[in-house]
Amino acid sequence: MKQEFKQYFKELLGNDNACFDVLHQRVYSYDATKKHYFPDGVLFPRNENDIVQILRFCNENHIIVVPRGAGTGFSGGALAVNGGIVLSFEKHMNKILEIDLENLVAVVEPGVINFNLQEEVQKYGLFYPPDPASMHFCSLGGNVSENAGGMRAVKYGTTKDYVMALRAVLPNGEVIRAGKRTIKDVAGYNLVGTLIASEGTLAVLSEITLKLLPLPKFNKTAIALFDDIKQAIDSVCKALSKGLNPVCIEFLDLLTIEALKQKFKLSYLTANTALIIEMDDNEEENLLKNINYMRDFFLQMGAKDFKIANNEKEASDIWFARRNCSQAVTIYGSLKLNEDITVPRSKLAELLEGIRKISLKYNFKIPCFGHIGDGNVHVNVMLEKNDSYQIEQGYKAIEEIFKLAIELDGTLSGEHGIGISKAAFMQLAFSEAEMNLMRNIKKAFDPNNILNPFKMGI
Repeated sequence: MKQEFKQYFKELLGNDNACFDVLHQRVYSYDATKKHYFPDGVLFPRNENDIVQILRFCNENHIIVVPRGAGTGFSGGALAVNGGIVLSFEKHMNKILEIDLENLVAVVEPGVINFNLQEEVQKYGLFYPPDPASMHFCSLGGNVSENAGGMRAVKYGTTKDYVMALRAVLPNGEVIRAGKRTIKDVAGYNLVGTLIASEGTLAVLSEITLKLLPLPKFNKTAIALFDDIKQAIDSVCKALSKGLNPVCIEFLDLLTIEALKQKFKLSYLTANTALIIEMDDNEEENLLKNINYMRDFFLQMGAKDFKIANNEKEASDIWFARRNCSQAVTIYGSLKLNEDITVPRSKLAELLEGIRKISLKYNFKIPCFGHIGDGNVHVNVMLEKNDSYQIEQGYKAIEEIFKLAIELDGTLSGEHGIGISKAAFMQLAFSEAEMNLMRNIKKAFDPNNILNPFKMGI
């Protein structure tokens, strides 16, 4: 980067907020993919006007800008693959600006941590449902940019269901307001929907207005054990069609269960498949009625056991298994290719059987777990990181898994996004006409291609 460019940023933001040293370059070179791409510098905007000035200057001088949340993404969406500036929000733009108790909305800056908002709104008896696994450290700006999901998605949906309005800065420095603080709004194109999951390729978010819900008063956790995973999936599909509405239904397959038992000695996992269930309600009587009905129904459908937690400790013990799946499956290999494909619930059994066959073909362990309630499966191809041939074969297995998901009317990603990790596979999911349409949208927002270029295969 030219010295005069560095000097401009330092004069605009101050030396502490315009960093071009090797330490900052290294710290902001990676995300959860553990791949490294060094940016030319890291900028910490203090407010929306800083973003405006930065983008205007970068657009005029064709400097790449990569917006970054907390760097927790699994797709490489926040990596400076082609150099340029990383624009990071955690230092200054991390404030909850407003909690509107009458309209049940929160207004936040993009650097606010997901869990911090959840904690704050709970003080008012309110609830922000999206709960990605990284919620204790991921940012809401990143959540919007990736349309983050979480375990509660089966009942409450994903981030897109809670974004009411956005303020965003276009690459030329113009500020736009997308959406309104109203429940109904059908004026014009849905620009909010266009910006959600755009992975920082179209505009830089400066303010987010989110819908809140009243906090449910009661909840219950349970675990159902099945010896047949097809039976477990069928039970879930039929339970949901009967009107049961759990907050979440998570599943663990046999390989995941064996890993948890070996690593953490979890004696209560005594079957080939486990379903972890949570239900909530504002009436305790209704909650108990519904979870007992679910227990009876699952037992009728072939569950070998269904245990309802009697207290918070028992509930925490049940959730321990789900929260530690990723750590447990490392017993199968030193390198994990982790993908998050999604298919319709009715095709989950077919998907998992296909993955089993791919596992046998390549002789890899591929433990699966995830969100059975919304068809989102976390697939983990386990390899040895020092075996280059095995890694090459691992990526071939991943491609076969993606093809399988698409054939089953599914998608490449349910919540992790595309970034660079899945960019090469976009042609499997979209026609050339669809890809060109997305490229044209990108060009309309960002004609000089300075914002997070070449992500998502666009």
